[in-house]
Amino acid sequence: MEQLLSLLKTIPEYKTMLSALEKGQSAAVTGIGQMNRSHMIAGLSREAKRPMVLLCQDEMAARRLQEELKCFLGTTASILPSRELTLYDAAVVSRAWEQKRLRQLYDLATGKTDLQIMSWEALSMRTIPKTVLMDASFTLEVGQEYPIDNLIGRLTAAGYSRCGMVEGSGQFAVRGGIIDIFSPAADQPIRAEFFGDELDTMGFFDPQTQRRSENIDSITILPVGETQPSLHPKGITGLCKDLTAMISRQKRRKNLNEALISTLEKDLEKYENGLNNPASDRYMALIYPEMATAADYIPENAVVVICDHANLRRAAGTRSDEMGMQLDSMLQGGLVAGELCDYVCQWEDFCAGLKGKTAVYFDAFGGTSYPEECPPKHLFPLTAKQLPGYGGNLDTAASDLSHYQKLEYGSLVLCGSRRRAELLQEMLRAKGLSAFLCIPLTTLPKPGQILLSEGTLPYGMEYPLSRLAILTEGQLIARSEPKRKAVKKSGATNRQKLNSFTDLTPGDLVVHENYGIGRFVAMEQIKVDNAVKDYIKIAYQGSDTLFVPATQLDLVSKYIGGGSEDKPVKLNKIGSDAWQKTKAKARKAAKDMAGELIQLYAARKRQPGFAFAADAPWQKEFEDNFPYPETDDQLRCIADIKRDMESPTPMDRLLCGDVGFGKTEVALRAVMKAVMDGKQVAILVPTTVLAQQHYTTAVSRFRGFPVNIDVLNRFRTPKLQQQTLANLRAGSVDLVIGTHKLLQKSVQFKDLGLLIIDEEQRFGVSHKERLKEMSKGVDVLTLSATPIPRTLNMALSGIRDMSTIEEPPADRYPVQTFVMEHNNAVIDDAIRREIERGGQVYYLHNRTETIDQCASAIKRRIPGITVGVAHGQMGEEALGDVMQAMNDGTIQVLVCTTIIETGLDIPNANTLIIENADRFGLSQLHQLRGRVGRSTRHAYAYFTYRPDKNLTEIAEKRLSAIRDFAEFGSGFKIAMRDLEIRGAGNLLGSEQSGHMMSVGYDMYLKLLDEAVLEEQGQAPKAPDCTADLNVTANVDKNYVSRGEERMDLYRRMAAVRTQEDADDLLDEIVDRYGEPPRGVLNLIDIALLRAKAKEVGIKDIKQKGSDVHFTLANLNFEAVSALCADPDYKLRVTFLPNAKEPTLRLKLAGKVDSLKQSKVFVERYRGFCNS
Repeated sequence: MEQLLSLLKTIPEYKTMLSALEKGQSAAVTGIGQMNRSHMIAGLSREAKRPMVLLCQDEMAARRLQEELKCFLGTTASILPSRELTLYDAAVVSRAWEQKRLRQLYDLATGKTDLQIMSWEALSMRTIPKTVLMDASFTLEVGQEYPIDNLIGRLTAAGYSRCGMVEGSGQFAVRGGIIDIFSPAADQPIRAEFFGDELDTMGFFDPQTQRRSENIDSITILPVGETQPSLHPKGITGLCKDLTAMISRQKRRKNLNEALISTLEKDLEKYENGLNNPASDRYMALIYPEMATAADYIPENAVVVICDHANLRRAAGTRSDEMGMQLDSMLQGGLVAGELCDYVCQWEDFCAGLKGKTAVYFDAFGGTSYPEECPPKHLFPLTAKQLPGYGGNLDTAASDLSHYQKLEYGSLVLCGSRRRAELLQEMLRAKGLSAFLCIPLTTLPKPGQILLSEGTLPYGMEYPLSRLAILTEGQLIARSEPKRKAVKKSGATNRQKLNSFTDLTPGDLVVHENYGIGRFVAMEQIKVDNAVKDYIKIAYQGSDTLFVPATQLDLVSKYIGGGSEDKPVKLNKIGSDAWQKTKAKARKAAKDMAGELIQLYAARKRQPGFAFAADAPWQKEFEDNFPYPETDDQLRCIADIKRDMESPTPMDRLLCGDVGFGKTEVALRAVMKAVMDGKQVAILVPTTVLAQQHYTTAVSRFRGFPVNIDVLNRFRTPKLQQQTLANLRAGSVDLVIGTHKLLQKSVQFKDLGLLIIDEEQRFGVSHKERLKEMSKGVDVLTLSATPIPRTLNMALSGIRDMSTIEEPPADRYPVQTFVMEHNNAVIDDAIRREIERGGQVYYLHNRTETIDQCASAIKRRIPGITVGVAHGQMGEEALGDVMQAMNDGTIQVLVCTTIIETGLDIPNANTLIIENADRFGLSQLHQLRGRVGRSTRHAYAYFTYRPDKNLTEIAEKRLSAIRDFAEFGSGFKIAMRDLEIRGAGNLLGSEQSGHMMSVGYDMYLKLLDEAVLEEQGQAPKAPDCTADLNVTANVDKNYVSRGEERMDLYRRMAAVRTQEDADDLLDEIVDRYGEPPRGVLNLIDIALLRAKAKEVGIKDIKQKGSDVHFTLANLNFEAVSALCADPDYKLRVTFLPNAKEPTLRLKLAGKVDSLKQSKVFVERYRGFCNS
């Protein structure tokens, strides 16, 4: 695009403008289209060598400008986000947008930003003054000294929350000389290691795995939010004084505002007691007496570009009016004080601030009056037009080009890709026009010449004075970012294999492999023969108690049922055979299922399928047209599917991923591959609306390719349906998308090659039989929105092919989340604001009996809005109509049950309100919140609970988890796990789910794993070896203070099986907690000893006084004889004849500890076994 920027130099006015800007003089340009404006701004930013701030009327205009500039410059300019002021009482508010703002404002003030875009709303909003932000921010540098207590004080003052493990922005954790901090200035948290007060090393770490990723030398620590009470000029005490004075002023007034006084007193109490007040925005004017906005952060030497200033001025007036109305209702409710309501800067104040700055005004029309404080020195009336894109229609392009050639214009056509350019060249030749390919673009066309190049712009441009026209295909292929190189992710660490244990707390149910389901009581340290050891205490039925050594924690797992939390579970009794029976039943069920799956798999392998050819050039072109960067998961799934399609065996793959994670794109690439080989494709979906949505997506994705697409659903007339059926039989339809109408006997294909089934679990048994018939010898791809656990995937690998998309698309924006008591005024205000923005609202009321009353109440409270109702007990057609209306945008508020959890993707729905959020698990809330925030617009989620409700302990626990989840995203792993377990239930079917409930998920998986191996004719795994030696093997409280983390470490150490596992875990332990004590190293050594002993058939190692007993699972007579005859062990090793099982006794020698001697002994025995 460099050539396009050089074209600007042929425009005399542009050159004059550049030199004016260099002298610091303001200028105004009129008469140019929007695309030409972006073209000029890109040129100025490249040439001016000064920071530029671009001001647009609203968020949409800002995004458009960002996209257009990216086409010319190749880099993405940042847009300052606006944010909602929190003036209502809320328990917790997420701060992601605020933190983005702070980061951008700090970068702008410190000169790190060359190009900053702002909307009027983002610029005009009151914020933290620049001097205060600079004072509150600080930098940590390696090699400098920072007294730890002092540092903790500064973090607390900047609004950071102290916690045990850092998971989200705004948290910090202290473990001895190691401090973890997640600053809004960085995308990842940092881990700082201190030696005394000196900062020794520092590096980023991954909050998911808690592993350090790269070392850094310095980091900026920014405040957590824009309104920090502790940043009052006189600190919190100063703020409390101001509030007290304000309350006494209010009380002296003639007509008392009781509601306001109550609000002020409540907030004062919070500040006095050191509690967090999420609604501190009410006191912004007290905390920061000086009015400040983003305009104060614009550097002195910056060029301020004002786009379309008449519209901007109008937007400023509208913004002030809106804010006024919003504050009016709050003043009446006593939520804010009138004297503190200065939240938005006026247009006149902004213009006054422009004095002395260099400004450029771009307007489509002349004749507007410019601000007196900063009038333009130069006026440049230009004629430059924006041209519409020809949208893939090559005829339009050809007629435009012939018109320009007659006018002696040079024409440049940006065709998206080389292949498109070649196609256009052939077509122009057929019409008698000669065009030259110029890829890459190295020169501009001469008068009358046509050049074709690759690249894209949203619109074309015409410069009459330079006699040049630039045509483009338009938004069809507007790729938003260069393709990312796939980043290699490290394989699953043992953290992922065991993540179901991280949150074990006293009172939770656990499953012991040999004793069944019990309740975890506590972790106890017991001293045995001078060795300190940790034991897990588990209570069983009656007064039975079991102590499990921490070294054997891999025999214990947390009990997880089928994803439902409220069903009571019976504890087992130690000594009874009930557990063994339950286990045997579940084992048999797992075995039956494995047998069935293996038979299916074998039958499928025997069936002849169609081996598709390798990718055709059109396939590559189709994939390049995808306007977003693919995620690594998407690329992996696409590769899996293509590999399956190219093999002669029929494909049967399950693709899992949340709604909006890009499953449809993966499926459409498979469609393209099938169609390229002359096969037909059918996509089967459960609802009419989904069929319509897939149809629209497919039509737009396949535009410009010879693919015939049709749809079969109840919205098509019988005549049209008959026509589609005839076309399918004749083979003239390549892709058909339909509901279960596709399963009717009358539907016949000429040559079906690929069947794609969306949400298979929503089709009935009879449908599935017909599906089996249809899919004989055909490649089948099934899509599911519920994620399936990786562990289950591994257990079924080789029987069921599964691919999962776990990472969301790159440009997902955070959802502003509020956790608050249910308050109709707040909710109505949120609904009104969303509708004013032109968006839609999901209102979740999870009781079918009262859902209609709830909908009419909302209608009554907010007249003039359209409200729809959706729940699972409605008929399929009625539900389909409501969802279609929601999709078309005719319903503004949808009052619904959790039916919206899976399914529709409605980008225009940007507010979600949930009643009684405390009744939902984190996994459901996480999935429901994913329904909003699917576009570039701000999205809001309100998790509300009933006021003054006596919460049960479980609900209380849930609410506090929801708060942490909303504020920091913590608990995300647990949420995902619960979701996955539900997914596992869906995948396995109801009968298997019952068995999964009876033994717990982890145990069920173990049984399934064994069953699969057995059915495949492999030897069953040998039982794990247990070890109990009198050596200090524990994690000291002073080394790891949090119980949950200690438990997690024990569990992971017990699961170590190889030296590689051990080194990996030790690296992480050193990274997180510093140098480990002897007890920790012993734990890892014991785990390695158990693994080696298991290999040679030793099932138990137990120390008794000065002897160690080794119990053998199978007796290797030669090895035992050789060992007894070994000179080192003569007289020290004896075979115990009276033991129940073959047992060797080793007499310990001298002072060396039993662990070392046992390791040497097992190693020696292993040598004899292998010789």
